Amino acid sequence: QVQLVESGGGLVQAGGSLRLSCAASGRSFSMYNMAWFRQAPGKEREFVAAISSNGDRTYYADSAKGRFTISRDNVKNTVYLQMNSLKPEDTAVYYCAAGFPFSPVSPPNKANYWGQGTQVTVSS
Repeated sequence: QVQLVESGGGLVQAGGSLRLSCAASGRSFSMYNMAWFRQAPGKEREFVAAISSNGDRTYYADSAKGRFTISRDNVKNTVYLQMNSLKPEDTAVYYCAAGFPFSPVSPPNKANYWGQGTQVTVSS
């Protein structure tokens, strides 16, 4: 089992950058594929990016390609989401997730473990 705690959200102007972090508890972090999802007000939660357990494979939503980078540090038990060129439509609560099969061609549609989320607000 793993517990996830996100941080790094905040208010940023359009065109700016933020780096989200997700710290995981437990000694099995390196066994888990990890992902970021987001949920905007009034919308369903959507996939953003995923990374395989050893970090050698990544997969991005079209909305994130070229602007966001997912990475992980298995020594620090942490996964990151570097977000650049932020747009107002990126405003959402961002969630870290773990416990799903990784695919390089399709996003995960569910996960066993979720964090509590961190708010990202991009002003125009």
